[in-house]
Amino acid sequence: MKKFTALILSAVMLLSAGCTKEETDLKQTAETTAASVAEENVLESLSGGVAINKVSENLYKTADMANPLSSDIYCADPTGVEYNGRLYVYGTNDNQQFEVKGKGNGGGYEYIKSLVIFSTDDMVNWVYHGIINVGEIAPWIYNSWAPSIISRVEDDGLTHFYLYFSNSGAGVGVITSTDPVVGWSDPLGGPLVYQDMPGLENCPAPFDPGAVIDENGIGWLAFGGGAPNGDGVMHTSIPKIARLGDDLISFDSEFVSIDAPYFFEASELNYIDGVYYYTYCNDWQNHSLCWKDDYGDIPAPPACSMSYMTTTTPLVSESWEYKGAYFYNAGENAKGGSGMRWSNNHTHFIKYEGTNYILHHTMLLEELNGSDDGFRSLMVDYLPINSDGTIPITAATYKGVAQIKPLDPYAENPGSVMFTSADVGFTDDETNPASKSLGEGAYICVKNCDFGYGASEFRASVKGEGRLEVRLDSADSAPVSFIEFDNEDFAWVKSAGFESFGGRLHDVYLVFSGEGIELGTWKFIEEGE
Repeated sequence: MKKFTALILSAVMLLSAGCTKEETDLKQTAETTAASVAEENVLESLSGGVAINKVSENLYKTADMANPLSSDIYCADPTGVEYNGRLYVYGTNDNQQFEVKGKGNGGGYEYIKSLVIFSTDDMVNWVYHGIINVGEIAPWIYNSWAPSIISRVEDDGLTHFYLYFSNSGAGVGVITSTDPVVGWSDPLGGPLVYQDMPGLENCPAPFDPGAVIDENGIGWLAFGGGAPNGDGVMHTSIPKIARLGDDLISFDSEFVSIDAPYFFEASELNYIDGVYYYTYCNDWQNHSLCWKDDYGDIPAPPACSMSYMTTTTPLVSESWEYKGAYFYNAGENAKGGSGMRWSNNHTHFIKYEGTNYILHHTMLLEELNGSDDGFRSLMVDYLPINSDGTIPITAATYKGVAQIKPLDPYAENPGSVMFTSADVGFTDDETNPASKSLGEGAYICVKNCDFGYGASEFRASVKGEGRLEVRLDSADSAPVSFIEFDNEDFAWVKSAGFESFGGRLHDVYLVFSGEGIELGTWKFIEEGE
């Protein structure tokens, strides 16, 4: 096996040396997800007769729910960017807090010094790319929360990513890369925004950054948090906006206040059809008790809901116009109680493949698994925008959004891609983690795979001892294929047989025989290939 492992690694290094950056963006090629290897190095399935006697019942996200985004990872405060046809989503790594404190010991955020990355090209099957270890990249930080990302192509021909984050409540940091997953560095060696910095006044918690680049290539950053004590306070002018310098890691204007009624936190910026949109989370007051006539027919915002303001001149404080609330708290919808728990609120608008989406978070994952600690989970829903640019108020849903295209089962798919799963975790690799079974009958579900005219073989890069079965449309269905293996390191194994089946679109369930099996990559072989 050691000799075979050496062959695998040699093949991977030869392949990686000739790859373009675009070819390696998704896979982030590593030993654990070895891609194509010479046919003679693909192992035949063993025939030990390993049986899978049960499937896990620990399924929390069911087939009719596209939310939460991940069935395994706690994450919050999302931001997103499109790159090479994929949507990359980043968020506060609540899972790091969970790993330190554990279930039943309360939530909190004090241990979080990393950010989580997911990506998709179909909006329902998500690849978990692992984490950005901000604490190692920028060791001066207190924490890393609530990221906001922008990107642009620069003079070197590469796409540069600028990811701003909350340094606890004390300021804003920024890290940069020319890759959406790896290669992050700290260009400043300290914060971009900090408390009591020159020119910054009346901003008790200068955190929760929101960044955007407009049509002229100018970058903007909004931030701020905190509210004065006492009920009935509507106007604080706490949130700030400033124009970024050409390098996007400095400022090229003064800090300008935004008079956002009932402001609390969660600043974000968008630029839509020549208009700047500033969004934020309202405080927890009952706003209807003290709402004034300043805003005409616009109703008072619900407690801890999201509101928005617009302008065409961001640095003119008086030009920002309040437009109303556009997204309820998770615990509420237009009918009253939503059935979900109340929580803090943070959203991001993203347009992908012609459709407007809202990324947000709720407590849904821990609600589904019976926890009550305060760990949050990422969600995605549709964002309606009217022809006049106004945004009607909507709410979080269990259903989420629809799949926009089938998944290609003949591509080399990472083991970390899934719609949902039961008793599946991930390896400790910070980038490019493999999925890992936590017990007998653990499984992964991948939604709507297009098999075209038929498959003839299944292959997977696996590590461990046991059996991996392919089942279609249900975890309880009879297997159409399987591999058995006993590998000390990752190796490609191909199925010995394959049952024919009808229909093009199927949900694929990959069922593990036991604990500790790691899945790096998988693919099907097309009939006749």
